[in-house]
Amino acid sequence: MSIAIQIIEKASESGIKVTTAESCTGGMVAAALTDIAGSSAVFERGFVTYSNAAKTEMLGVLPATLEAHGAVSEEVVREMALGARAAARADVAVAISGIAGPGGSEFKPEGRVCYGLASATGVITETIEHGAIGRAEVRAAATKHALDLILSAL
Repeated sequence: MSIAIQIIEKASESGIKVTTAESCTGGMVAAALTDIAGSSAVFERGFVTYSNAAKTEMLGVLPATLEAHGAVSEEVVREMALGARAAARADVAVAISGIAGPGGSEFKPEGRVCYGLASATGVITETIEHGAIGRAEVRAAATKHALDLILSAL
């Protein structure tokens, strides 16, 4: 059984609403969830906030946070997750921002992805180095990890 199916089933049983705030995955997590029949019971909306302006305007990420830490940071995904949860009136929100590649820098290498998960119990954040495995592979790995995070919150 796919992770997305498990999420939809568990969230439906519990009456939990889920949302996403995505940057490097460009809506792939939302797509994985909405590919499942019955997803409308738990998923009303998601946010693709690729630019810093979108993160600020749609999710309330503070410009000062972006300036101090950069978009690919646990501080930013924390604010993204909280903003998405509030804007969607959801119980659980996952946020993703990363460097899918090609490229990156010495300080923020290709394959680095930051995750945030906001729920009634608070926010957790983490950074995973997926490695320079290619753009599509980083995005796929980030999508899977984000789905795992949602499932763990249920």
